[in-house]
Amino acid sequence: MRLLFLGDLVGRSGRTAVVEHVPDLRRKLALDFVIVNGENAAGGFGINDEICGALFAAGVDCITTGNHAFDQRDKIDVYDNERRLLRPLNYPQGVPGRGTGLYETKTGKRVLVINAMGRVFMEALDDPFAAVDRELDACKLGWGCDAAIVDIHAEATSEKMAMGHFCDGRASLVIGTHSHVPTADAQILHGGTAYQTDAGACADYDSVIGMEKTEPLQRFTRKLSTGRMTPAQGPATVCGVFVETDDNTGLSLRIEPVRLGGRLKPAMPE
Repeated sequence: MRLLFLGDLVGRSGRTAVVEHVPDLRRKLALDFVIVNGENAAGGFGINDEICGALFAAGVDCITTGNHAFDQRDKIDVYDNERRLLRPLNYPQGVPGRGTGLYETKTGKRVLVINAMGRVFMEALDDPFAAVDRELDACKLGWGCDAAIVDIHAEATSEKMAMGHFCDGRASLVIGTHSHVPTADAQILHGGTAYQTDAGACADYDSVIGMEKTEPLQRFTRKLSTGRMTPAQGPATVCGVFVETDDNTGLSLRIEPVRLGGRLKPAMPE
């Protein structure tokens, strides 16, 4: 199976780039399934049903989120109404939506997507390791699903790496999000799980992690907040990873970075 995971989509620039490039990426890479982290899609904070619709129409199969999942407070019912939109699994019981989805591709393959959030330097949530462990046990790779993807939305690289090794041999891909900067450690772990510490952002990189530079610089240099941070509006780089799995085991044979457009050096699987 051929899978594409795209990192945090930031604002209009990121949305435009993803909607523009996903149809062509699906065709060129013969993709079976596409996942995007969309927690920063609506003005940099949260997501809404209109944006979900545009992403699905472009060929995205599943949207994951993170700590900004519920920032659009008047739109949180979208999490109950749209099963292809996930929020972190380890939010407290009773929070709208779901943290895991099992989806079927056009060829009948089953893809398990798990969305979890880390706790180091983040909000205090339930244990992400225990939560992911339960989901992987309930839908075992090669039995309950043909591919399993874990989006670990976390600040600390160590926590993301730990999740990768924790899931090794039980997931097709463990991919980090939240940092908005693509890391250079794409690899297949000993047990056959593809891993990268952060997928990067689909955003304008003439920015501070996708945000227009003036307000973040003001906060760092003067410790003063003069207004709301807003997404940078220049051309975005689409960032993520391409993964190819073994049809017999669901484990990964190949992982390669994807970078397209904008300011960053391009990278595209052959």
